[in-house]
This record gives sequence, C-alpha cells and structure tokens, in this order.
Amino acid sequence: MMRLSNKNPGGFRPALLSIAIAATVGMPLAALAADEEAAGATIEEVTVTGFRKSVMDAIGTKRDAKAVVEAISAEDIGKLPDSSIAEAIARLPGLAAQRLDGRASRVSIRGFGENESATTFNGREQVSISDNRGVEFDLYPSEIMSGVTVYKTPQASIEAEGIAGVIDLQTVKPLARNERVIQLNGQFEMTGFDKLNPDGEDQGHRATFSYIDQFADDRIGVAFAYNTMRSPNQEERWNAWGYPEIFVDDQGIYHNWPGDEDNRNSDGSPWESTGGSMLGGAKPFVRSSVLERDSAMLVVEVQASEKLHTTFDALYVDFSDEKILRGIEVPFAWGQGSFMPGELDANTGFFTSGVTEGQRVVVRNDMESRDAKLSAFGFNAQYDLSDALQLEFDVSHSSVARETWSFESYAGTGRGDSEGVADNLGYAFNSGNTGAKFTHGLDYSDFGLIKLGGPLSWGASTALNNKYGLKDGDQYLNAAQDGFINAPEIDDELTSLKLAATQMVEAGIVNEIRYGVSFREREKIKRSQGFYMTLRDFPQVLEVPEQYRLGTVSLDFIGMGDMIAYDSAGLLADGYYELTDEALTGIQHLTKSYTVNEKITAAFAQADFGTEIFGLPLTGNAGLRYVYSEQSSQGFAGQVNETSGLVIAEPTNISHDYSHLLPSLNLALEIDDQQTVRFGAAKTISRARMDEMNASLEVSYNPQVDGNGNNWSISGGNPTLEPKEAVGVDLTYENYFSDEGYFSAAIFWKDLSDWHFDDTFTVDLVGVADPATGQIPENPTATASGKVNAGGGTLTGYELSVALPFNLFTEHLDGFGLLASYTGIDSDIQDQHGNDYQLAGLSDSIQNITAYYENYGFSARVSMRKRDDFKGEVYGIGFNSEQVDVVGETLVDAQIGYDFAESGITSLEGLSVFLQGQNLTNEPFTTLSGDNPLQVRDYQNYGRTYLLGFSYAL
Repeated sequence: MMRLSNKNPGGFRPALLSIAIAATVGMPLAALAADEEAAGATIEEVTVTGFRKSVMDAIGTKRDAKAVVEAISAEDIGKLPDSSIAEAIARLPGLAAQRLDGRASRVSIRGFGENESATTFNGREQVSISDNRGVEFDLYPSEIMSGVTVYKTPQASIEAEGIAGVIDLQTVKPLARNERVIQLNGQFEMTGFDKLNPDGEDQGHRATFSYIDQFADDRIGVAFAYNTMRSPNQEERWNAWGYPEIFVDDQGIYHNWPGDEDNRNSDGSPWESTGGSMLGGAKPFVRSSVLERDSAMLVVEVQASEKLHTTFDALYVDFSDEKILRGIEVPFAWGQGSFMPGELDANTGFFTSGVTEGQRVVVRNDMESRDAKLSAFGFNAQYDLSDALQLEFDVSHSSVARETWSFESYAGTGRGDSEGVADNLGYAFNSGNTGAKFTHGLDYSDFGLIKLGGPLSWGASTALNNKYGLKDGDQYLNAAQDGFINAPEIDDELTSLKLAATQMVEAGIVNEIRYGVSFREREKIKRSQGFYMTLRDFPQVLEVPEQYRLGTVSLDFIGMGDMIAYDSAGLLADGYYELTDEALTGIQHLTKSYTVNEKITAAFAQADFGTEIFGLPLTGNAGLRYVYSEQSSQGFAGQVNETSGLVIAEPTNISHDYSHLLPSLNLALEIDDQQTVRFGAAKTISRARMDEMNASLEVSYNPQVDGNGNNWSISGGNPTLEPKEAVGVDLTYENYFSDEGYFSAAIFWKDLSDWHFDDTFTVDLVGVADPATGQIPENPTATASGKVNAGGGTLTGYELSVALPFNLFTEHLDGFGLLASYTGIDSDIQDQHGNDYQLAGLSDSIQNITAYYENYGFSARVSMRKRDDFKGEVYGIGFNSEQVDVVGETLVDAQIGYDFAESGITSLEGLSVFLQGQNLTNEPFTTLSGDNPLQVRDYQNYGRTYLLGFSYAL
C-alpha cells in the first residue's frame, strides 16, 4: 500500500470530527492527503500484513464486487480475525449471530433468520446438520478458510436462493499464492469457570497445520490444511417450566388453574383470580461440555494448458459435542404440594416469591452427545474455447450425517408422587432477568437419601404400563419412567451439476454475458427415536452403587447447595436400566420422522454492461433466473389405536412442483475514483423449512364428513408448501477514501409475500387406508392443519458502516483504526388474518465496533457486537425446534499479539503469538416466556473464555 508520511510538523492536521463529518457527507478524504503532499509530504512504500491486510483485502472485495457484498479475508490459512467463523461473520455490517451453548452458531442477515439465507462453499450450496436449511456455523472451522463473502443483493449467476442473502465460504487458491507456505497454528483454551461437574473439563486446545505449494512451473497448485480442536464450554442455567395464572378459592387455597364446574367455591361461584402469575416449576442445571472437531481441507488446482484450468476441492469435518448436565427439577405451582404466592409485583403482575410445602423434586444426572460427519467435494473446469468465450463445468456433492443421543437419569427420595421424603421449598426472584434462588430443607448431596428411580409419576405411557402390568389403581401406575433417551438422527445429501458459459461481446452497452443451466438434487431424512428407561429392579429404587459415584455438584447459584453426581452412562451401559420404545404408543416420533426430496433445475442469463450517464461511469449487470422445483416427501399417516394404545400407520408419498422467474439488477455509478452509488433490485425466494414440508401426519377418520366435506382429519407437515417470496430494493453510497478506509450508507426495502403461517388446507390421500380398519375410503381428501403460504408485509432498514484508519489524521497514529457499523430495521408483517407477526432473527438494531492497533509487530483489538431483542430458535422437549423471545445482548471480545517478524530476531521471523478473551463482560443468553421481563424461560451464564495461541510459518 502507499502511505503518506508528513514531514512538516507545522502543517495542517485535520481533527477527528472534521474527518468523520467529511466522510459522512461524501467529501473525498484523499484530498486531505493531497493537501499534505502539497505541503511537503513524501511518499514511501510499506508492506501491510496481519489484521490490517485482512481489512484492506476485504475492502477491496467489497469495492470490486458487482453486487452489494460484505467480506472477510484471511492473510493466511488459519489467520481469520476470529477463532470462530460465526463470530467473524457476525462482525460484518447488518449481520448478527445467535449463540448456541455459548458459541456463536446461527447467523441472521438484515433481520432474517438463518432459514431465510443460503450458505455456499466455494459457490456451491451446502447441507446442514440442523433439522432445517439453516447452517450451524460452529461446524465449519475458521482455521482452514481463506475468506467469506456475504451477498446482500443477488445475481442471476449465484447458485443458491435466499431472501436474506447468500453466505459463501471460500478456500485458498494455491496458484494465486506464487510461493510455498508451511504454517503451524496452536491455541490453548481455558474457561472462566472452574469445573462445574467433577467429570467435566475447563481446558482445551486447537491446532492447525497448513501447506500450500506450486509445482510443474507453477501449473499445479496444492493446498492442504488439517485442524483439530478440543474446546470446553461450561454453563450455569436457570430454566423455568412456565408461569401459570394463580387463583384462590373461598377457603384461601391457591390453585394454578381457574377451575371448572366440578371445582368451585362452596356457593358455586368460580375461584377468584389473584391478578398475578407465579413460577410453575424450574429445571436449573450446570453444564460441562467439550466440542471436538477434526477437519481436513484439500485443494488441487491445475493449469493444464493455456486454455484449460481445473480445480478440485474437498472438505471433511468430524464433529462431536459431548455434554454433562446435572441439576434439580423443582415443581412449584405445578407440583404435588400445596403452595402460597408471596409478594406481587404490581408493574408486571408477577409473584416474585412463593413457598410450597410437601414437595418432591427430581434430581437429574444427564448426558448428551451430538455427533456429525460432513464431507463436501467439488470439481470445476474452465475452458477457453476462444479469446471471447469460456465454458465452465462444475459438479459437487456434500453430505452430513448427525446422530444425537440425549440421556436423562432421574433420582429422588422415593418412587412415585407420594413416596419418599418431601421437602418445603421457597423461591425469591433475583433482580433483572437472572431467575430465582431457592430455599430448601433436605440435603440433596446425601447418597443415602437420594436414590435412583422416578420420584414423580409423569411417565404416563401405555407402553410402560402394559410392559410392567400396571393397571388403574396400582400404586405404581405411570411411575415406571426412571429416565429417558432422545436419539434423533439426520442425513442430508446434496448433489449439484452446472454447465455455464461466459462470453465477451460488443452489443451496445453490454460487454459480457453469462448463461447456463444447473441441476441440484437434495434429500434430507430425519428419524425421530425415544426410549423410556426403567430400573431393572422396578418397582424398587436403588442407592447409587459406590463405583458409579463421582462426588457432588454445587448448585449454590440457585441456592440448592450440593447434589449427588454419578456416572449415569456407566449405569446404562452396565445393564441397570431396561429400555422401552416410546414410538410404540407415542405418535410424535412418527410425525417427526420423514424424508424430503428436492430436484431443482435452473437456467440463467446475465448481462454485464458499462456506459456513462452525465459523464459518470455506470456499470452493472441484469439477469434472469428461472427455477423449476420438484419436491416430494415420504412419511407415514398414523394414529393411536383406541383399543391397544399402539401406533398404527400407513406410508405416505406426496409430491408437488412449481416454478419461479427471478429477475435481478445491480448498478454501480462511479461519482469519482473513490465514491460509488449502488442500486440493486431483485425478486428472491426462500424455500420452506424441511420439518414443515414433511409428509408424516397424525390422522383420524370419521364416517361423517366435516364442514369441508372431508372424512379425514390430519395434522403435521405440508408437502405442497411453496417458497416465501420477496421483492427487494437496495440503495447504497460507498466512499473509499483510502486503502484501509471506507464509509458506506445504505437503505433497503423488501416486500414479503407467501409467508408461512398456520392454517387449514386440503390434502389428497388417494390410496391411504384407514389405520383403524385397514380399508381404503372412497373419499380420499382430508382437512389438514399445518403451514400454508399466506400473509406478508414489508421490511425496511438502513445501514451505516465505516472503516477508519487513524493515519489519516497524523502519521503518529499509524496502525490505529476503527471498524463500526449500525443497522436499524423495522417490519410490518401480518398473517392471513391480519395479526401482527415478528420475523425470526429480527433485531430492531445491530451494532458492531472494533478498535484496533497493529504496527511494529504489536497488535491489539477490542470488539463489541450488540443486538436488540429478537425471536430465536432453540431446541425444546424432544428436540423440537421452538421459537422463543431472546433478550438483546452485548458481547465484548479482545485480543493482543506480537509478530516476531518485526523483532529483528532472524530465528523467530515466522512466529507470532496472541492472547484472546471472549465474552469479557460475562454476558448471559436470556430468553423469556412472553412479554413479562421477570418471567425468565432461560438464563444461561457461560462465563468468559481465554485463548493463548501462536502461529509459525516455516
């Protein structure tokens, strides 16, 4: 880069405020540098490396792009600015991340959740380990990526669809390096919490080896990277069941429901509402987890001839997230004992304290593992048929297999609702949104008191009762659930093929056209499984055998003291429990298991052009993309037999097809060498969530037709669901006032239609038998309840971003800089009935600030990312995806480092070291149950994380 060095101490030095104002109104800041040069400045050539080089490269990508984009660039493999690819993406203007178990994972773009954007790897759409389309970015290691480009406005040539945009992850191009690179990266990691579980971990490590080289006179390039990671994470979590409204009868007894005709006061009047709600129950726990990830990336680039260029790339990720969770489920208003509310907060209508007597709790020793293997392969060939025509062939395949094993083990003072020693409990809510603290009378760390077995009769399963011969009136009816296993599995495969051409032309203002066809086939399979656990010595409870005892776990953060800790997985492996398949009598597993297939054929044409308007250069592209989609879903239509209590089902296979024409336009008007005004307009789509497209249904058949003329009644997915649609317009002003600096202001607007809301619709069940009789009814149509295309509205917003190097003010501040952005978003969306609707992932404002210094080998960065409240998606009971209200958060990270290349010590020239702190302000992740700020659903405290690392280039 060229840097101006002022040699005139008495010369003009602009103030920070004047520079900021100048940038805001679009003044060419290069003129300031020109003034300095005229005043006696000299020009020297310097090489910028490290974080500043990454900023410069990202600015260059943004400036040269045909569309509105944001970019991240790594100086070398393993040197992206953040330890997590999701955290790096979330620092870009208009983007935000949702944390999952303390790690940034799901990314939203300009107010749209992760399911409304597409993710590509080297331009090819990727599969997902989630139940739907949204990518969980903690699967992808930042250490082996060379960059990320986020397309905020689409182009017809992009092979993915998303209303929010497209996030493209990129690997290195070895032939572009022109040198051999051998690099080692290593990090030591430590959590701010000490071990919260005796068998947990609070220390971990990461390591990356990367190799880039060129052979055969630079006609063959190879890049390889291998990364391994063992990252600990810990959490103190307050979790509430819910907050029922409280009623009181004429005897002064409190109830958690209003009563019915059989439950009234002595004079027949209904129970009186107290005007407040209180804690129904809570499930606080401590979690210790370890994320293990081994990743390998290979790129082979061959310039076979002057005309033929080929690239092969491959990515393999082996991902395992192991969790240990221990805590106590504490019933209150929804428990078996009597309860009495305490102080009522008049502003919120919430009882901030309460007591319950004769209550029994459930001591939990749980484990969870989430294992996934991802592979992605791609081959690209480009052939110059002539000087003006290039042909392209691209083929790729990506797949992921995910297995989840969530294991719950229960213990208490006895089996069933009325057995064992009861406790008297109290709660008082903390200030703010941090949950409550309890008082208790029993010692939950006593292995002689707390024994294995289900202390509450909540396992109301026909399968369990039949298996153990339990009948009405039996003491242990519905008391045979001593634990539970959730074991859902996901398989996702995507194969794509593209044939395209790029042709240079001279046709008026058009100078280049691109056109092509592509085909993508995707299949996603989900298998839902669950198993009841019952002690083999049922109905006896069991004192934890000595060899499985691990000591105790502290629950002081909720006031419950210590509780027993034991090796629950070891007990299961050694045969202490018997398993019963929940799917025998629980239809929920049938309705959550499905296969969804998509075949997408597309054709596109895009023209790049250049002209002048009023003497100013105008460039851009206009394109049209035609997309034809064939989708089908296979599943089951089932019901629970009233006589046997067993699930009976028939297979289903429902198909649907549709097409879209998606025009797009991108314009860039160059006001001068550094100022550009961009305009984008396009129609975009987001495909339906996979779990909402499934053909597995809970059905019932009635000989009498309903109001819609149907005999069948079903609930479940809608395999005929079509994509959401949007027409969007973007207007952006960009001022690139230096190689390290720019200012941008943007406004954007989207008109949304065909959104997805709950409603009823008609489904054809030709050939499907009535599960109760096995006969095929004459009337094959059904009234179904599920998602439909309906409703819509508008989303509007604005975006301000700046990259400001302080050497613009004086050479004494060379190396200091600031990156900042602010995004404001507003939406007006309604369902088909006129009810207001809030988009998942939408925060009213998103703010990102990074202050940095990098010079003479030293580097330091402090980053803050902030977002307002939003609707987020979390895993609920049975690993169902649930939308919850997430409280806004402000996250602060910092890093300091030193590159020995500047030290003058020859033997250390390739070495750099750094120290990083994440979540330095210990910001929790908080979700609410409704609008009441005191009704906390989850309060997750992750603590801080520290990393000490090095990079060494041979």
